Amino acid sequence: MTDTGREVADRMAEAALTWLDSLDDDQRTLAAGPSPGTGEAERTRWFYTPTDHGGLTFHRQRPAQHRLVLRLVASGLSEAGYTTVATLLGLENVLDLVEGFSVNWGRERTRDPGMYYLRVFGEPGGPRPWGWRFGGHHVSLNYLVVDGRVAATTPCFLGADPAASPLLGGATLRPLGAAEDLARDLVRSLRPELAARAVLLSQAPDDIVTGNDPRIDDRVILRSELWRPGPHTPDRAGSPATGLHGADREAVALSPSPKGVPGAELDATQREQLRALLGTYLDRVPDGVSPLPRYEEPAALDAVHLAWAGSTTAGEPHYYRLQGPRLLVEWTNVQRGGNHAHAVWRDPETDFGGDVLAAHHASHHQR
Repeated sequence: MTDTGREVADRMAEAALTWLDSLDDDQRTLAAGPSPGTGEAERTRWFYTPTDHGGLTFHRQRPAQHRLVLRLVASGLSEAGYTTVATLLGLENVLDLVEGFSVNWGRERTRDPGMYYLRVFGEPGGPRPWGWRFGGHHVSLNYLVVDGRVAATTPCFLGADPAASPLLGGATLRPLGAAEDLARDLVRSLRPELAARAVLLSQAPDDIVTGNDPRIDDRVILRSELWRPGPHTPDRAGSPATGLHGADREAVALSPSPKGVPGAELDATQREQLRALLGTYLDRVPDGVSPLPRYEEPAALDAVHLAWAGSTTAGEPHYYRLQGPRLLVEWTNVQRGGNHAHAVWRDPETDFGGDVLAAHHASHHQR
């Protein structure tokens, strides 16, 4: 049976309440946040770097509580989405090996699978809106429930460092590999005149253009903004997160009219590739919550624009985005020699459920 927004919300509420009930007073102080609509500056503050995301970490919980955290995380994800997130948490151990177990940012462990945070906002399952946020290095999940239904699932960020790791038998672990390969195959399949419009710049930005800005606009995000203020902000904190300036920055900057090539100009095979690419993002969440079925309508797929920057050769630094009504997807794989991927899905109209929350409060106030 297909999930509905209400069924998913019920599972979330039950999992969240079970976790909260397991906490002592000190844990609950960190775990519980204000109801959505109050204290929004914190609820809508999000990160994908290994910084303080706000909430209760695995380190401050018992193993049985770890399991309850993951049960809540799983309630907001598809099976494939949960498997991917669980893999990314464990990838911190692989990254430690890649860096020779030597990176030291002044805390007990730098690459730390215990440094993932969960915070619940409001009262799960109650009559008022509530939500939850789970995040740490390369994971940021944000949910809002209004009137008993899942109202928002974005921003939804997943990243992988390394993006590709060797496995036994010559296999390769690539948790986000499909999102890279489908996009590259699509842009390489474009006829020359379309490719010239799709590729905005020969150089890829160092990071996603929108960074962790709570609102989607063309503001330049600085490296320092990707970290909660504290002692572990990296070097070059005052420089643009994308590493681009002047005309290069303008070439890839967001604009009200999407850049690149629209789905309307793709052939039938390319349109199927585009929808499959969308699925690697929109299918992170359960059926009935994912907006992917929307793109079965030709007009919806027509409006999705593909833009690219950097090399189209596998293994080389590159960036792409998909932009359309109520959609922004960004991908970059530039750092660590093109072996460090960032992939975010956002809804420009209702990230964090702002519009749904406003409508709920307006309706409630009028009663």
